[in-house]
Amino acid sequence: MKDLQKALGYTFRDISLLRRALTLKGADERFNNESLECLGDSLIGFVAALKFYNDGLNEGGMTSRKKSVVNDRALTEVSLALGLDKALIRPKGGEGNKKAIPSAYEAVAAAILLDGGMDAAQAFIARTLDFERRERDYIALLQEAMQAQRKALPVYSHGVDGGEGAHHDFTVTVCADGRTFSGRGANTAEAKRNAAKTAYDALFGSAR
Repeated sequence: MKDLQKALGYTFRDISLLRRALTLKGADERFNNESLECLGDSLIGFVAALKFYNDGLNEGGMTSRKKSVVNDRALTEVSLALGLDKALIRPKGGEGNKKAIPSAYEAVAAAILLDGGMDAAQAFIARTLDFERRERDYIALLQEAMQAQRKALPVYSHGVDGGEGAHHDFTVTVCADGRTFSGRGANTAEAKRNAAKTAYDALFGSAR
C-alpha cells in the first residue's frame, strides 16, 4: 500500500479506508467500495463544478466541461495512471466489470475525504484529474457536417444488448449518407457516441 499511497500523493491515517475503496463487492459482500463509489461520484462532480464556476463559466459551459472531465473514460485513464487497476481486490476467479476501474477512482477520492477532510480530497482531485480535458462531441459534429453538405440528418437505432448477468454491452447503429455504421458501449449513450464517431471518421476523416 505504500507505493500506491505515494502514487496518490496522500498517506492514509486509517489504511482500512483505502483497502475498502479498492475492494469490489464480489470480493466481500459487506466490506466493499460501493458506498464509497456513490460518495466519490458526488464529490468529484462537486469539485469539478466548483472549479468551473470559479473559472467564470456559465451554466452551459459548466455542464459541457463537466461531461468532458467527469466520465468513465476520463476516470479510467486516471485510475490506470495511478495504478488503481492493479491494486483492486477482486472476486476470486473473476476480473470484475469494466466499471470497476473508473469507480475505483471515485471510491479512493471518497476515502481521502473521510480520512483527511475536504481540503485533502480537493487537493487530490485537483492534482490527478485533467480539468483541461475536452472530448469531441461526435454526435454534434456528424450532424453539423451532414447539414453543411445539405444531406439528410443521421438516424440512430438501438440494437439488442448482449452480455451476461447484470453486465451488458449495447449496440447503436446510425444511418448517414446512405451507409450504416455501428458502435458499442457499456450504455446506449456511449454506444451512440461511438457509432457517431465511426460514421464521422469514415465519411469526413478524423476530427482534429
